[in-house]
Amino acid sequence: MNIHIAWRGIRNFMSVQNENPELLKAQYRAFTRQMPMMYFILLSSTWALAMTHMRIAPAWLTLGVPVLLTGCCLLRVIFWLRTRNSDPSPDLAHAALLRTNRLAGGIAMAFTLWSFALIPYGDAYTRSHVAFYMAITVISCIFCLMYVRSAAFIVTLIVNGAFIAFFASTAQPTFVAIAINVLLVCAGMMSILLTNYRNFESMVVSKQQSEALSCENFRLANLDSLTGLGNRRAFFAELDAELGRAQATGVRLALGVMDLDGFKPVNDLYGHSVGDRLLAEVAARLSSTLKASTAFRLGGDEFAIIAPLPPENTQLVINANAIADKLREPYLLSEGTVHISASMGIAVFPELALDCEQLFERADYALYHAKKRQRGGAVLFDSDHEYQISFEAKIESALKQADLKNELSVVFQPIIDIHDQWTIGFEALARWESPQLGKISPACFIPIAERAGIVGSLTKPLLEKALAAASHWRTPLRLSFNLSAHDLNSSDSVLMLIGIIQRSGFDPTRLDLEITETAFAHDFEQVTQSVETLRRMGCGISLDDFGTGYSSLTRLHALPLTKFKIDRSFVKDLHLRPSSYKIVKSLLALSADMGLDCVIEGVETEEELAALIALGGTSVQGYLFAPPLLEHEAAKFAAEASGANRMIAV
Repeated sequence: MNIHIAWRGIRNFMSVQNENPELLKAQYRAFTRQMPMMYFILLSSTWALAMTHMRIAPAWLTLGVPVLLTGCCLLRVIFWLRTRNSDPSPDLAHAALLRTNRLAGGIAMAFTLWSFALIPYGDAYTRSHVAFYMAITVISCIFCLMYVRSAAFIVTLIVNGAFIAFFASTAQPTFVAIAINVLLVCAGMMSILLTNYRNFESMVVSKQQSEALSCENFRLANLDSLTGLGNRRAFFAELDAELGRAQATGVRLALGVMDLDGFKPVNDLYGHSVGDRLLAEVAARLSSTLKASTAFRLGGDEFAIIAPLPPENTQLVINANAIADKLREPYLLSEGTVHISASMGIAVFPELALDCEQLFERADYALYHAKKRQRGGAVLFDSDHEYQISFEAKIESALKQADLKNELSVVFQPIIDIHDQWTIGFEALARWESPQLGKISPACFIPIAERAGIVGSLTKPLLEKALAAASHWRTPLRLSFNLSAHDLNSSDSVLMLIGIIQRSGFDPTRLDLEITETAFAHDFEQVTQSVETLRRMGCGISLDDFGTGYSSLTRLHALPLTKFKIDRSFVKDLHLRPSSYKIVKSLLALSADMGLDCVIEGVETEEELAALIALGGTSVQGYLFAPPLLEHEAAKFAAEASGANRMIAV
């Protein structure tokens, strides 16, 4: 058994192993660089020895055999020169090294036999040349064959074994000494070869491990650990690669950007762990639904889908809506059944999008429209959207260059106590007249200013103008003023607001600052802190458009609110729509339970007003009472003594 194990170890040592494909390829690449040099040394030494024996040995030994050996060697040199820059497969490298292993023995035997055949000819000097040839040549070959350990040992055993045995048997002291010297030198050389081979093998393995670690790090850096999908970094890298292929081949490429509707209240109600499981389930549904497309998680509840070779646009939207339908199916979690939906914006290359940045921006713009007008469905970016982008870009540019102090103005819409028709305050509404673009609706320029991050520069002149006008009103009248999320997301913004209010001289206890539910989606802790600061100053805090957002009641209850405002969308045809009637009734009951005032916006007909009175509503505003008024009109409206006289026909 021990003999069998030892023999198997020797056989493995003297053969080319193929367990590590990368080591085989590294051996092959290193070996190809050494082979031409080895053959050059071998042939130059061979011809030098042949020349010293040409006058004393037969021509077939000094010319014929060297020519034959040179021809064989040159064929191998040509082979190695042709393959030295190739990147072989592991199988090809293994086959080449095995062939080298076999040829090493044959070539070593041929050159050894030839050199021994020259020993009978000549004197001691020529025999010494043969000894020198065999010793120096084998040492050179050992160095050149060091990357194929087995071949180096085969050559050493054949050449030096024969050399040492032959010259030691001559009993001539000089040759015996040379044989012993060569034996010791070769033993040292083989020890060095083994050390260098182990170092080479260790270097290759270390490089493999380093590359594997690098690949794993790259994979992890491009993987969303929660869902298993590619992350934002992987998405943009893949989008760039796919777009490059689409440009090169002249094919289309579609990009879908998707956002979950209703995820935030689930996260708020059940907690982040449930939200994480929901996101993982969404990712699993996406992966199982998609076939030729790839899904990515961009962050939060935002996903993206890259679709190479998409179908024509109509079918593309149908497919996207099918994905949305799949994501709309109930999610059965241990905490309960969860219902969410997904809105998607789609952009197609090369239609209206020519590069990665443009493709993503236009898909995102289509998503914005989907969430606004087709929540839970898909919207394809089209020429109308392109026109809108161009128009909005002009507005953004004009806003950034505008003289806001002179171009912005404020109008005021009355807030009425419907029981005695008494005006209790006004809501300040922004107006902008651009010298270049003319009058622009606030519904247009305010969202653009928010997306551009410049809405804060609008707040300052508008609040100053509103407070200046309100300072002339009789004492009970209140002023309502809208704030954006950007006005509350930093301490500096809040300090600016406080400074404006204090400089105006207006009583902050008569000021209601209106915020929307979406403001809390940015940074709830910071917004809460900002709201509390303004509340301590005495300002009222109104939640605008209540019911249209996705804030949880738990969060809203934690805020220092003083008032709700019910959006016009619930008031329109209230008396004809039972669902709206029930919603308004519930919201009024909620405000009463929380001890908060409630203002109902957008009242335009007597029927709507009658329904609100029946529900117990108290404060309203809308075109039934007055449109937004200029400053002097608002002052006149407030000064009217009789509620009946204050009614304005519109």
